[in-house]
Amino acid sequence: MNIVRHVLFGALALAACSPTPVAPARPPLEGARIGGPFTLTDQDGRTVSDRDFAGKYRIMYFGYTFCPDVCPTDVQAIGAALKTLEASDPAVAAKVVPVFVTVDPARDTPPVLKAFVSAFHPRMVGLTGTPQQIEAVKKEFAIFSAKGDPAPGGGYLVNHSRQTYLMGPDGKPIALLPQEQGPKAVADEIKRWVR
Repeated sequence: MNIVRHVLFGALALAACSPTPVAPARPPLEGARIGGPFTLTDQDGRTVSDRDFAGKYRIMYFGYTFCPDVCPTDVQAIGAALKTLEASDPAVAAKVVPVFVTVDPARDTPPVLKAFVSAFHPRMVGLTGTPQQIEAVKKEFAIFSAKGDPAPGGGYLVNHSRQTYLMGPDGKPIALLPQEQGPKAVADEIKRWVR
């Protein structure tokens, strides 16, 4: 009987140490009312809609290029996670489009976005639009943002929520990505859900 217990305990201990993430039966954001149709302008000045991403998983992050610390750190983690996946799991990485949507359309013009997103990943898409278009897409994705205090040296800060969504090929939400935990955590969560 002791041998059986030791074998069972050993098997449980090994299972607990497994480095491969195991997907729960259902995505954590399944059924959430997050996401929806949008029409915006990309970093090359082209009109882009949610339909342009149909059939692809997408990472949706909302921020602004003049952000002094949080946005660059988060977007760097997303870009580095994709580069890691391109090296280890290229088929998975190829199915994912990273998307950065500005919450500061007054300053984040297409050329400004192009310089920003290209610094983090060559396939990252930057999206901007009119203030009304940005407000509409923020509402669809449950994003808060508001102009904040003046920044040191001029300009202003923008207070905003910083959740990062992994959306499915059908445009439905799957999970939140833990960009605040770094590239490995983001890559692991992407591998958990992308099929």
